[in-house]
Amino acid sequence: MTTTDFTPDTAVIPGPATPYQDDIARYWDQEARPVNLRLGDVDGLYHHHYGIGDVDRDALAGPASGHERRLVAELHRLESAQADLLLDHLGHVPRESLLVDAGCGRGGSMMMAHQRFGCRVEGLTLSAKQAEFANRRAEETEAAAFVHARVRNMLDMPFETGSARASWNNESSMYVDLDDLMGEHARILEVGGRYVTITGCWNPAYGQPSKWVSQINAHFECNIHSRREYLRAMADNRLVPRAIIDLTEATLPYWELRATSALVTGIEEAFLSSYKDGSFQYVLIAADRV
Repeated sequence: MTTTDFTPDTAVIPGPATPYQDDIARYWDQEARPVNLRLGDVDGLYHHHYGIGDVDRDALAGPASGHERRLVAELHRLESAQADLLLDHLGHVPRESLLVDAGCGRGGSMMMAHQRFGCRVEGLTLSAKQAEFANRRAEETEAAAFVHARVRNMLDMPFETGSARASWNNESSMYVDLDDLMGEHARILEVGGRYVTITGCWNPAYGQPSKWVSQINAHFECNIHSRREYLRAMADNRLVPRAIIDLTEATLPYWELRATSALVTGIEEAFLSSYKDGSFQYVLIAADRV
């Protein structure tokens, strides 16, 4: 594909379709947390998800005056490692493919996907501010011919049936009904295409969402689903899991490090406590469209 094969859609596309979605759009339009922006400033990849992997203690060593800067860089390395793991599970992606990031935020994962595969990546968000930010970053990095975000409801994706090679939700599926979401991913994916999600979910073995999970829901104005609900919605929509990876232990170092930084938001205790008591899990699920 040449850069002339893809002309970004500049039309005004309606996004929020319900009062709740309008609230979510407003929430993310107003969001400007340093924990998202300062981490992205490290290398220009702005994420809206958490991290995985062991902390590099050597990278944190040094004079006290630079500790916070080194800590921010290490948190960002861990969140980019999370995005890399998601991309690892997209399978074979030819250069002419279309990839779809449902709930793309400020576009960090989209940029990483294009850098890895060289293909067209489309992102959807309810936030006009996020879409504008992501598109500006794509222009600054001369990737705008291939990487594009638009304001759109992920339950009504503007893509032809069977047109996408792969699609994903990276910590964004807790804002929508899962059956509707999986149905829409199954519609846009080609047969044999891959869907991947990384998400926090409450543990059915715990019995009900814990008080910590309820705090996370209230903090982000979302509705966290159980792992069982993800698997049921996939099964009902021709998405067959090929990998289910529990990342709970892998994400704890990120949260423990973040809790010591100046970027705390007040939700760190809820994540750490729920992961440790088993009521909350962090999982990757990769599924093929059949």
